[in-house]
Amino acid sequence: QNPTLLRFANGKLQQPDSLSFTVYRNRDTAHPRKRHRRILVSETERLCYVGHNFGNEVMKCNSLCRYFVGVLDKNSGQMDVYNAEIFNMQPLLSDNLIPDDTKEYQTKSYREKMDLCIEAFGTSKQKRALSSRRMNAVGNDIVNTAVTKAAANIIDAKGVTALMQDMAQDDVQNISAFLPPCHEDADKPEHVYKFEDILSPAEYEALQVPAAALASITAEELAKRAEERSHCSFVLEELKFLPTDEKRRDHKARCLWFLDTLIKFSQLKVIKKKHPMGPECPHIISRKLMKNFTSLTYNDGSIQNLVSASMKAKITAYVIALALHINNFQTDLTVLQNDMKLPESRILDIAKALRLRISKAKGMPGMENDENHKLGTLSLPLPTQKAPEGQRKRKKMN
Repeated sequence: QNPTLLRFANGKLQQPDSLSFTVYRNRDTAHPRKRHRRILVSETERLCYVGHNFGNEVMKCNSLCRYFVGVLDKNSGQMDVYNAEIFNMQPLLSDNLIPDDTKEYQTKSYREKMDLCIEAFGTSKQKRALSSRRMNAVGNDIVNTAVTKAAANIIDAKGVTALMQDMAQDDVQNISAFLPPCHEDADKPEHVYKFEDILSPAEYEALQVPAAALASITAEELAKRAEERSHCSFVLEELKFLPTDEKRRDHKARCLWFLDTLIKFSQLKVIKKKHPMGPECPHIISRKLMKNFTSLTYNDGSIQNLVSASMKAKITAYVIALALHINNFQTDLTVLQNDMKLPESRILDIAKALRLRISKAKGMPGMENDENHKLGTLSLPLPTQKAPEGQRKRKKMN
């Protein structure tokens, strides 16, 4: 057995001879690492000390250098040298000798356990932040209680039916807040929702590189992407009809790439990555998506970007507007509805808010409900804006 050197973390021993030590070794003597593991224990009248030669508590100096103990024979004047190991003896603190009941602690969430650690060992700054967060939580509970009580009073005073009618009338105003800028005095359909309001010149320029693969796609590659469902149905169908003219082909490929990105982005919920659409997405486009199509929310002590229901409605409006530019201002709304996983009533409400004329049309072969596709057409003069017929579309509430 090699000699053992001890270092006490909280001071020097005044009477080292009064201490007795116990060494525990790992039973797995066959394991190359575990067989060298030791635990050293020493108990005094006041404290119990424990040291390890493994784990997080081991001293780093043990792995950086070697230690030796020399034993001098005074008669012969020779010294024998032995390998030694240093143990850092830490006091084992316990307020009571009876094991604590850990059931209550085990049921706590990770956040609650972290809060307990901050209360016991946190810095002043961490403790202030914890106190502030708890005060905010209490404030939120008070607000939620007040809102619930106020809502109950309104329902009692006005009745559910009248509130449903008010909601139906407000739908257009709510949706209109997320539409692209509408130029009602435009003399051509392409000027109602200007392309520059959907994609700025700088953003359009940045799409040249990622869209190049779509512009040069072959029939075999298109069939493979359709099988893998790499793109939405709208984009896969439009790629079959890319113009032969190089400039128009490049323009359509850029529009399709951005439309496909918008639809994929709408399927996200909480944005956790800095570049959620991958490294091939230009930085200016990633910034546009995060800035224009997410809302900020505060959760678990941090600010997060969220694709909320209202933001999904906004993405839908921009997708329809871009699809109109791609398809000469007439597009199959049912295909977009299926790609974006929306109810038909929702996409029709947004299309009506965009001032489109809705008609029935036969959809693409192979699509579900092939005979019941809805076609949206942007034509002048624009139809007057009406509230959606909420009573006819909405389910009755019990």
